[in-house]
Amino acid sequence: MQIENPVLKGFNADPSIIRVEDTYYIANSTFEWFPGVQIHESKDLVHWQLIGHPLTTTTLLDMKGNKDSGGIWAPDLSYADGKFWLVYTDVKTTEGAFKDATNYLTTAENIRGPWTDPIKLNGVGFDASLFHDDDGKKYLVQMEWDHREYRHPFNGIKLTEYSPELGRLLPETGRIIYHGTDVKLVEGPHIYKLFGQYYLFCAEGGTVYTHQEVVARSKELFGPYETQPGDVFLTAFDSPGNYLQKNGHGALVETPSGEWYFAHLTGRPWHHETESSHDPRGWCTLGRETAIQKVAWDEDKWPHIVGGKQGSRFVEAPKDVTPHVYPLTYDEKDDFDEPQLNLNFNTLRVPFDDRMGSLSVNPGHLRLIGKGSLTNEHELSLVARRWQAFHFEAETALKYEPTTFQQMAGLVNYYNSQHWSMIHVTWNEVNGRVIELSQNNRGQLTSFLKEEAISVPENVDYVHFKVRVEKTYYVYAYSFDGNSWRDIDIRLDAKILSDDYVVQSYGGFFTGAFVGMANVDYSGYDLPADFDYFSYKEK
Repeated sequence: MQIENPVLKGFNADPSIIRVEDTYYIANSTFEWFPGVQIHESKDLVHWQLIGHPLTTTTLLDMKGNKDSGGIWAPDLSYADGKFWLVYTDVKTTEGAFKDATNYLTTAENIRGPWTDPIKLNGVGFDASLFHDDDGKKYLVQMEWDHREYRHPFNGIKLTEYSPELGRLLPETGRIIYHGTDVKLVEGPHIYKLFGQYYLFCAEGGTVYTHQEVVARSKELFGPYETQPGDVFLTAFDSPGNYLQKNGHGALVETPSGEWYFAHLTGRPWHHETESSHDPRGWCTLGRETAIQKVAWDEDKWPHIVGGKQGSRFVEAPKDVTPHVYPLTYDEKDDFDEPQLNLNFNTLRVPFDDRMGSLSVNPGHLRLIGKGSLTNEHELSLVARRWQAFHFEAETALKYEPTTFQQMAGLVNYYNSQHWSMIHVTWNEVNGRVIELSQNNRGQLTSFLKEEAISVPENVDYVHFKVRVEKTYYVYAYSFDGNSWRDIDIRLDAKILSDDYVVQSYGGFFTGAFVGMANVDYSGYDLPADFDYFSYKEK
């Protein structure tokens, strides 16, 4: 068998990997998308299945009002004392001198929950992980943020003892143990005790094309730590033609037979035909994904990526493992016959509840209640799933009777509050119920059809919408019967929904493109829209 990277396609950043007996688990960041933290499982490191989200309540995660790309940064999953430990960060400030971020801890005896009410740890910095030493002591490992304008904001890796008996950190024990290399932006730390020494794995260079992973070690937990000599452990910065880019920020795992692997963040950029493949390096519309590399140890017990530090698309799978293929958790078409949303769907900042909509009021339909606009950071009705392929089609149909231009519902492709597009049913003064296509680009709204908005016939109950994504661009289509389709003759540039485009104007650029259904009613009358189905089909 071979591992084909990325193993978790589409927005699945900052992987934390562990093995418990014969099962591997990866926890990923979810930022402002609810519920918080994605967890996948595997038996062979090749085949993976999404099994759930630990942070499903506002007790565990309250993100209402969070900024774009705030919320859950770099969760850490560990297993000790017969239970799972999850450390996660809720970031409230994404730009400027400060990073207001609170770290929490929750535990569960079963990976599928229930998870305990959260323990507040601190706000020292993000990317916190929990190290369980072999003497029974536990330590929080995290980057420390420094707001002072005359210092670098990434102040180093801080280690603080955690008392399970008291249920809190012991701040008086906190010490900076590693400042990183001159590449700076040291973050994403994980500590492992191996071969009688403490190994510290850290990300550096920022989560862009300069990203890398470095390794340091020490005979003592609190240091001093020596950085691995020679080439950096993992980076594609000097390999612009490599299939995997942005490599860094990950975690180490050992197989039952003693093989070693490293799960890490990666990205797959594409280019327009008119662009150089080196500058700009490219556009990652699928966001930051998860890849796995094999690791070998040299005679001095330093780790190296098998196949080269740039990372490989195809990697040798663990030996003596029987392939374990999971059944599909989501059919290509969802008819909304189940009492809850399927695992691939997410909402923004707040949970799906009866204030946002229902799966039971109109059986076989997803009802969304009109709320704020798609620029609203507090309350809006949007249910969406990740783009996970460069080529796919998504389709839905809705029944909707707007009476004002302030009401609009339809099919959305969304990156954040300032970057999205939407084909929707709305109302205008000329034709009443109409179809419009809009795009929000860096906060500037464009209505493409305007006075030529497409009139919806009075005898039509359901309007069908489709989007066809062709890697570098995408187009919308509509139908009044679900069989005969007409394209809207407008090609939208897919790069606008990429990390690399958003970072040019905003410091929070950490998610990826989503496609889904939305209902906007900023008139405040809560007009419902009933969606009959949603399909997502990769090509």
